[in-house]
Amino acid sequence: MAVMAKLKINRQRCKSCQLCIVWCPRKNLKLDGTLNEAGVFPAVVIDPANCTGCGMCFVMCPDACIEIEG
Repeated sequence: MAVMAKLKINRQRCKSCQLCIVWCPRKNLKLDGTLNEAGVFPAVVIDPANCTGCGMCFVMCPDACIEIEG
C-alpha cells in the first residue's frame, strides 16, 4: 500500500490524552515507550504506510499536536 499521507506528531506538545489513539479508524497509533520533556508517553504512528490521512486524529487532538501532510 502506498503512503497517502504523512502524519507528524509533536512529541513535546502531546499530553498523552490518547484521543487520537481511540479515534484512529485503522488503529495505527500507540503510546511511545519513551517519555517526552513533560514526563508523559506521547502518541506515535505504528506504521506510516497504513495512514490514509483521514484526519480523525488531527480533529480529535485537543492540543493541536498533529499535522497531516499529503
